[in-house]
Amino acid sequence: MMAQKLLNKKLKTMSMKILIIEDDPGMKLGLSYTLENRGCRIAAAESGTDGIKLFEKEQFDIVITDLRLPGANGIEVLKHIKNLSPDTGVIIITAFADVKDAVLAMKEGAYDYISKPFNPEELLIVIERFIKYRGIELENIRLKEELKEKKQFQYIVGVSPAMQKVFETIEAVAKTDSSVLIYGKSGTGKELVANALHNLSLRKDKPFIKINCAAIPETLLESELFGHEKGAFTGANQRKKGKFEAADRGTIFFDEISEMALAIQAKMLRVIEYQSFERVGGNEPVRVDVRTVYATSKDLKEEAKAGRFREDLYYRLNVLPINLPVLMERREDIPLLIEHFLKVFSKKVGKAEITISPEAMEKLLTYDYPGNVRELEHAIEMAVTLCSGRAIEPLCLPLEIRGNKAEQGAVTQAYDDLSFTERIKLFEKEELVRVLESTGWKKKEAAKKLGMSRETLWRKLKEHGFPTSLSDLED
Repeated sequence: MMAQKLLNKKLKTMSMKILIIEDDPGMKLGLSYTLENRGCRIAAAESGTDGIKLFEKEQFDIVITDLRLPGANGIEVLKHIKNLSPDTGVIIITAFADVKDAVLAMKEGAYDYISKPFNPEELLIVIERFIKYRGIELENIRLKEELKEKKQFQYIVGVSPAMQKVFETIEAVAKTDSSVLIYGKSGTGKELVANALHNLSLRKDKPFIKINCAAIPETLLESELFGHEKGAFTGANQRKKGKFEAADRGTIFFDEISEMALAIQAKMLRVIEYQSFERVGGNEPVRVDVRTVYATSKDLKEEAKAGRFREDLYYRLNVLPINLPVLMERREDIPLLIEHFLKVFSKKVGKAEITISPEAMEKLLTYDYPGNVRELEHAIEMAVTLCSGRAIEPLCLPLEIRGNKAEQGAVTQAYDDLSFTERIKLFEKEELVRVLESTGWKKKEAAKKLGMSRETLWRKLKEHGFPTSLSDLED
């Protein structure tokens, strides 16, 4: 049904120029007729040599070439075309379904490989996929140009309307000394926005101190923020300056401010209003000049209504709010984010720049990302680590993104081409990834779950090409 619908409609790009190189007159005529009826402009040649000459005179969006041809063969045609025009999609067709030829063609840059005999809809589906994939590439080029204008927002990637609004707000408030409250779900990039606010402020050359309110126990947080005097409590052998003093004339960033204890919130209110406080165990006021930035994944107004957050502190913090969109509200930024993370992690693991197959890209673009940008980042890090070739395939992606029955079928097919030893190795690699993912990549915990020593886990990670260091044996 779906294939029939495709046969009955025109291709998305009506002006698509396609070159057919086929020595079988019936096949050449049939392909030309099918594609011309769907709005494509067609040229044809009967030999590889003639096809190359025709391409040198006039470039095409897609070349469909037989593998076995008089003159230059399909592989030679492919190499010549990719050398002249890397963006042209080349589809190889042949009556000789040979795995070696398929692998060679894909390595040399063919977009896809179809074996004769095939139905017209099979070819149309491949062409549709190429048009979609090429559209993403062209959009990436356009978006990259726009992104250059946002270099001052280091590591914040986005050209969507939602992110444009965020950039505009950051620029408007960065140079003020007023408090800023950043709202955003987990993984949306709140800390990156805090970094940008400091880097664009008049305090950019002064200290930038970060505090995660959820990570420091309540009993330690007061001393951590305000410092303490000698003898203030057991173990206080000398005076200690707190984070506020360390941030003097700079910026202090409070992540997850909603997790701060109510008792400390009262003291925070005074610091914000009067820029002064007393150290724990002290009576003398300490004056500071600090700009404060806050972030929360919770609705502070609702937290205040519920009595979990001081209402007066909420109104004092909520002077200049910045609301970060979830990734699903800025889907057009996903290709740019993927490219950014590819570069970062390719460099990190010491691999040449890696690309993404159309199938893997489609899965990445259609997933919902409940963990937002952070989940996408972790997915690309995993894919780059697991990828053994030049392109990331769906099998390299986390199960949540790639997991479906069709994908499992593709995995089974891939297994059929492997030797028994290679299958065991692949299973071992996948099991390592599964357990590491379940432990948040904590190697000590993963080794325990796998029933092996950390030394054995370290050795196996190294065998499978994962980035390792001696610190893996120590943490």
